[in-house]
Amino acid sequence: MPQVTNLADKIEKRLPGELVGFIKQAGKVAAGREEAIYLVGGAVRDLLLDKTNLDIDLAVEGDAIALAGELIKDKDGKITIHRQFSTAKISWHKWRIDIATARRESYSRPGALPTVKPGSLKDDLFRRDFTINAMAVAFNPQVYGHLIDPYSGQKDLRQGLIRVFHEKSFIDDSTRIWRGLRYEQRLDFQLEAATLSLLKRGIAMLDTISGDRIRYELECILQEELPEKVFRRAGELGVLKRLNPSLDDDGWLAKKYSDARQVSLPHKPPPDLYMALLTYHLADKEREQFISYLRLPKSITQTLRDSGSIRAKLKELTDAKTKPSSIYHLLYRYSPQAITTGIIAGDSPIACRNIKLYLDKLRFAKPLLSGNDLIEMGIPPGPQIKEILNKLLDAKLDGRAKTREDEEGMVGEWRKG
Repeated sequence: MPQVTNLADKIEKRLPGELVGFIKQAGKVAAGREEAIYLVGGAVRDLLLDKTNLDIDLAVEGDAIALAGELIKDKDGKITIHRQFSTAKISWHKWRIDIATARRESYSRPGALPTVKPGSLKDDLFRRDFTINAMAVAFNPQVYGHLIDPYSGQKDLRQGLIRVFHEKSFIDDSTRIWRGLRYEQRLDFQLEAATLSLLKRGIAMLDTISGDRIRYELECILQEELPEKVFRRAGELGVLKRLNPSLDDDGWLAKKYSDARQVSLPHKPPPDLYMALLTYHLADKEREQFISYLRLPKSITQTLRDSGSIRAKLKELTDAKTKPSSIYHLLYRYSPQAITTGIIAGDSPIACRNIKLYLDKLRFAKPLLSGNDLIEMGIPPGPQIKEILNKLLDAKLDGRAKTREDEEGMVGEWRKG
């Protein structure tokens, strides 16, 4: 990658015309206010890598909220303001732009959220996680497109290195450990030698971070094209076990994540499917510890619990003689994602076939007769209606009742009996 000092051409090439127009206007308005505005963060890194990144973060040496208010005036959109952080989000059409006053930060203790104060652009870049994410592009007209790189991020990009700024980086905020692994694997880079040593030293500091913040990092990993690469690396370094001591990556997860992508085509696998596979081999108590630690939302929690329950029933599902009605009653309580997990994770072809039969066909079966039909046939309202409907469903599932007449005949026989 050649040395670059101005990214104007790359901006024109990689960003849609409407965003480019907004950027130039923002630079003019900021200059008129005697302020300076910059593109910061991952979008700068990706411009240098000739990749498109529409996650636009702007830093202002000045009043970001006031500037954002001026920029939204002529747009049919809205502005969301967070005065305590001196940030604003501008939304119009399909675009979302984050604007923040340049700031510096300090940490009162390891794992604490930072204390933030207004600062210079250089301060703002220094608080970033890695040098490759600590570059900026000027948008004011006289310096439009100029790359600002005070910490040699472009050099590390060329060398394929992930580098932190100082030896306390992973101690101050050990979520950077997970982000470092994510960037390393996404970009096919390497952790710089000193950074790797600092990361290993800081692994224990992950215990100072709340489960909510760790969960956010995992959610970001699960959005990656190949999240299993991050978990494999985390397993190698001992980071994965900080989520739960029984978690390990022996190659099984990579195969199952690949299968999950095939099953989910043309979409990406949903996070709860990925998460269920990650925790598939945990014991019930370990799974509950994982859920509690990360404060997982109800939907994902249910998928993980259901996946564990289905795994416990695999012995019954591995019997080739298991009737369709039995398969139905083993599985009908569980979410489709948990059942899909059972297909992907299962090692028994018979169990996988039975689970797939439920997912593709059995779960949609219903008796042809309704409760009202049974009442018209003389069955009194009450629990007996549900019992008969369940028996009719079993008969339908097992092929003993194929028509309405078959079901009516069965009901007649049961009444006689």
